Amino acid sequence: MATSRKLWARHNGQAIYKYTMTNESGASVVLCNIGAAIVSVNVPDKDGKLGDVVVGYRNAESYFADGPCSGKCPGRYANRIANGKFTLDGVNYELPINNGPNHLHGGPEGFQNKVWESRKHKGGVEFKYFSADGEMGYPGNVVVVARYEWSENNELRLTFTAKTDKATPINLTNHVYFNLNGKGSVLRHFLRLNASEYLPTDETLIPCGESEAVAGTPMDFVCPKTLGKDIKKNFPALNYGKGYDACWVIDGYTPGQIQEAAELYSNHSGRTLKVYTTQPGVQVYTANWMEGCPVGKRGRIYHDYCAVALECQHYPDSPNKPEYPSTILKPGKKFQEAIIFAFGVKE
Repeated sequence: MATSRKLWARHNGQAIYKYTMTNESGASVVLCNIGAAIVSVNVPDKDGKLGDVVVGYRNAESYFADGPCSGKCPGRYANRIANGKFTLDGVNYELPINNGPNHLHGGPEGFQNKVWESRKHKGGVEFKYFSADGEMGYPGNVVVVARYEWSENNELRLTFTAKTDKATPINLTNHVYFNLNGKGSVLRHFLRLNASEYLPTDETLIPCGESEAVAGTPMDFVCPKTLGKDIKKNFPALNYGKGYDACWVIDGYTPGQIQEAAELYSNHSGRTLKVYTTQPGVQVYTANWMEGCPVGKRGRIYHDYCAVALECQHYPDSPNKPEYPSTILKPGKKFQEAIIFAFGVKE
């Protein structure tokens, strides 16, 4: 495994680096220290031809404050918190509102828009960010590390760890967008989810509470089907988001245990992607609002439904829903979650 670092740009005096991990077959992953981002993943298709299967931008500056949060690790709380408010240990906290009436992805100055410390370390690449007490309204000084490892079998492993000096909510994921053909629409990609239930939401995409069965609804991906098969159906979850933008409950969730969340594949390229995680949910987002986002790699212009994000995470609005798995990190405890993106070719 070869790992290299290259200066990409400078932002307010801070160095922006690209890291490239290349295995013996030539397949590679490119990362950058803006939001601990995945910039490129180059893997073979059914004919052995390498191609980039993730959305990314031509210029480093485009990664700051982009609407899609492309490839980056949002925080301190990925996804939405209703009305930007929660109560913890009897104290009321208010967070910036940046998505309709709600707080999204840690706010406008969330982790995804920060330059993280970075280094090559023990065969992987590590990014570290210090989030000060009160940043974006959250309590506690928090130190987060995102570590990436790339295998000879084309598996990208992302491990998050975090510590705090005061109880705080935390929810971490990576918001990478996949297109296994490298271009065009993903609506003919097949998706299978290890999830027989999902979280219905209100029209602002805040979960209503209890999960519901996917059976008999357009949310059913227990058996593989194309993303486009039901995306235009008249169904609340699809109407609210102009496509899929919902959280599915991973079957058999056990804290700390890696299990399969999703499988994506394309008959056109033959590429497959299996996603594994220790987290209880997977937010599927079909890039419903990509028009007008920054210019992509090689000058590509991205359009709605050009990719799909499979965001393994805890449930949205968990700080306000005690019935959900807890997202509260306390002093003396260690936050630790993992996501694996395993690429292959359909047999």
